[in-house]
Amino acid sequence: MSVSELFKVEGYGVIVTGGASGIGLGFAEALAENGARVTLLDVDAGRIDDETRRMRSLGYAVRGEVVDVRDHPAVDRAFDAAVSAYGRLDVVFANAGIDSGPGFVGSWVGAERARNPEGALENYTDERWNRTIDINLHGIFATLRAGARIMRPQRSGRMIVTTSVAAYQCEPAIGAAYMTAKAGAAHLMRMVALELAAHQITVNAIAPGFFATNIGGGHAKQPAIQAAMSKAIPMHRVGLPEDMKGLALFLSSPASAYVTGQQISIDGGWTLGVAD
Repeated sequence: MSVSELFKVEGYGVIVTGGASGIGLGFAEALAENGARVTLLDVDAGRIDDETRRMRSLGYAVRGEVVDVRDHPAVDRAFDAAVSAYGRLDVVFANAGIDSGPGFVGSWVGAERARNPEGALENYTDERWNRTIDINLHGIFATLRAGARIMRPQRSGRMIVTTSVAAYQCEPAIGAAYMTAKAGAAHLMRMVALELAAHQITVNAIAPGFFATNIGGGHAKQPAIQAAMSKAIPMHRVGLPEDMKGLALFLSSPASAYVTGQQISIDGGWTLGVAD
């Protein structure tokens, strides 16, 4: 098989949760640009409308639907509608997620990071904890289950989970629920990969480091935060959604046919340590 065939996704049916912005939109663009037919699922109706219209104007096959991943029956219905629209389901990106709010320190980097009472464990409310777990973990479960229901009978498919380097590294500037959900999602990915491997369905995870997206109110897009983080990242820059596209295409295509149950970090070397 030629290299071009290895990475071919033309005609594939693709679903991306949290697909109307940030990393999810980057995933959607990576596949649509290469001829896949993509369904964006997101809670933001305005962004779905804007992005589907923009991508269609570029000649891409894209549709969208407003879905909250906490509504598991709605997730199932959206998957059925996507299959009905495009006639197949080949790739699922279980990507939807939220920031869990501040952690117990008040800044991302610096020699002296002051403690933040708002993020202290004893001040962590049930509402804040439950909302993060519901979206970032239970939503992944519902998405993978919906994908398996369709992919298992056809004995083929790719499912990709967006986790985070926070799945294996504690980051005190983020609320504890975020790390908990991402670590849980990573291990759920491995369990589902083990179950579905005999059906030729691969299940993997992409673990981003510090990326400039809208999550958490868009704090990662602030120039001052990016400048500070760039000093701590060995490649001396923060990640952008475009940086995800190659990995997303690899995990979606025949090139990754023998890769399953893996969490691949993409962080510019951040988790390696500070080099200079």
